Amino acid sequence: MKLLRDLCLDLLGSPANHLGRYANCSNRAALEVDVHIAVTTELLGEHPALLNIAIPELNDESITSWVRGGDGLVGFGVYKSHIVKGAQRFQQARSWWQEQVNSLDIHNNLHGTGTGPILFTSFSFDPSEESHLLIPQVVIGQRNGKSWITWIGTKPQPSLRSVNTTAESLDLNWSGSNGDVWQERVARAVEKIRDGELEKVVLARFVTGTSSKTINERRLLNHLAHEYPSTWVYSHHGLIGATPELLVRLNRSLVTSRVLAGTIRKTGDDERDLALAGSLARSSKDLEEHEYAVRSVAESLSPFCSSMNVPESPFVLHLSNVMHLATDVTGVLVDSSSPADIFDLADRLHPSAAVCGTPRDIASRTIDEIEGISRGRYAGPIGWIDARGDGELGIALRCGQISHDKKSIRIYAGCGIVAGSDPEREYSESQAKLLPMRTALERH
Repeated sequence: MKLLRDLCLDLLGSPANHLGRYANCSNRAALEVDVHIAVTTELLGEHPALLNIAIPELNDESITSWVRGGDGLVGFGVYKSHIVKGAQRFQQARSWWQEQVNSLDIHNNLHGTGTGPILFTSFSFDPSEESHLLIPQVVIGQRNGKSWITWIGTKPQPSLRSVNTTAESLDLNWSGSNGDVWQERVARAVEKIRDGELEKVVLARFVTGTSSKTINERRLLNHLAHEYPSTWVYSHHGLIGATPELLVRLNRSLVTSRVLAGTIRKTGDDERDLALAGSLARSSKDLEEHEYAVRSVAESLSPFCSSMNVPESPFVLHLSNVMHLATDVTGVLVDSSSPADIFDLADRLHPSAAVCGTPRDIASRTIDEIEGISRGRYAGPIGWIDARGDGELGIALRCGQISHDKKSIRIYAGCGIVAGSDPEREYSESQAKLLPMRTALERH
């Protein structure tokens, strides 16, 4: 009996002192429990780069990550995971996360956004497909030169080690997504738009790479982080990518969304690319596509915000392989006794015109009719949420889904189609958007 008691005490902590927005949420099941699981957050000293950290006590083959420019969050191991599905998946996710937060005894002396227990989320594009929720056993965060570690349980602070990855050729064989077929689908969409059925629709395609060797997730993540430092490099349940698009960030009451729509491929020649950036900023087709996306985000956020800033003109975002028209929409949440959390905002924003179209309902039906693929979690919200309901969610773009045996990967790309779209040009744009993942895999 003593051994059993000691084991329970090792796994469970003391009664909870809940923090943040969910502290007062009613949860009878949690209140009826005599003990709560301990969660501790401490400042962390010098350590390897986030994507090169491993926890010796845990399986470190896969990590859950959200990293940009060296800062962000990485998770190790699995404390709990959950799947939600259907039209109410954001509400289901909130309820489950609230239950978990209410079962924790949180010891957090930092109190900043992204500290304490973290929920990593990866939502599907289509409500009918599975969305994945994960609470890691250990989370390490870094922001503005400060690092911290959060772990669940009463064991001592986990030790860290560095992982070195050596490049290894995968010799991938590529298949799928016949270009002629996809261009025909684009032409059908343009016809619908010109007939007045809708204003914009986003069509996606994928290709599949297979190998006799195992795909190493850390190598992919490190390559993406090195080549695309201005993107958010992420991994969650086999979905790996580097997205330039932030669906929503909530920090206290400040809301931010980065809208990308309108793309042109870079040539590698600085002078020529500068001229191309100018042509992109003047392109009526790309400006029209971008306007739809910005309007979609602004209209979605407006009911939650007391004030908003929507720039009149986009800027050109330069990435390694492409340039995008970009606009940062910001707002301040309405001051109320029950302010919106990031689940509310994601539910309202997804799917935006940048990944679906305008009007949203008609664009969604057009995608179902024309596109002919399952997107899975591609183009869905991905990121993290803390115990206060703050967090960062990007849109899962420039990504691939690794198979269970880790010997194949399906990579995706999509393009916004408007009345002025040319199928051949859109296909070329989709090829450019596939390039980050294809290059990362080739240099694996």
